[in-house]
Amino acid sequence: MIYLAHIIVDDNEMLKKAIKRFKRMVEKEGIIREYKKREYYEKPSTILNRKKKAIQRKLLKKSRKGKSDY
Repeated sequence: MIYLAHIIVDDNEMLKKAIKRFKRMVEKEGIIREYKKREYYEKPSTILNRKKKAIQRKLLKKSRKGKSDY
């Protein structure tokens, strides 16, 4: 997937403000997160194990939260 993030800088706009606007756009579109996710190859079995562990953590947290209610 190709991401093209660009901004148009006005003549009277400060460069720092334009850079901040660009950074917000990149963060909003998740470009850096996607890059870090795809930086190294991850085996399908590793991905599956990671997802299973995340689900287990979520269920454990949910069960603990339910016990605290009286």
